[in-house]
Amino acid sequence: MSNTDKARPSRRAALLGDRPGNYAIAKQVRMSAQKVRRVVDMVRGMGVDDALNTLKFAPQAASEPVYKVVASAAANAENTDGLRRNDLYISQAFVDEGMTMRRIRPRAKGSASRILKRSSHITVVVEPRSNDTENKKKEA
Repeated sequence: MSNTDKARPSRRAALLGDRPGNYAIAKQVRMSAQKVRRVVDMVRGMGVDDALNTLKFAPQAASEPVYKVVASAAANAENTDGLRRNDLYISQAFVDEGMTMRRIRPRAKGSASRILKRSSHITVVVEPRSNDTENKKKEA
């Protein structure tokens, strides 16, 4: 029996719903998700321009792929939805684990140990700042 009557929602609908904005995803980035999450947590909620400047000078190696994903999400929003880059902020950013490549390292007495080469998927969603969020920031 097929599940044609229960169609899975599109990725855009799951991430944004009816709100304006756009997203970008980088898959199979050859870095562990734990290391990338440190960088993503640093820029979540920032404006796009501020986040790009922060990532450009961050010492972590994971800042380069995160920079590319944020820049891609901003470009997608500019070209697809016609939004201005200055108004955009990172509303959601998360990192999932990707495929793990398993390799063997020879050890003493003919045994072997496993090397795990991890990868991750980086997702960034950008949205324009609405007047409601700006008013809440001014009040706080």
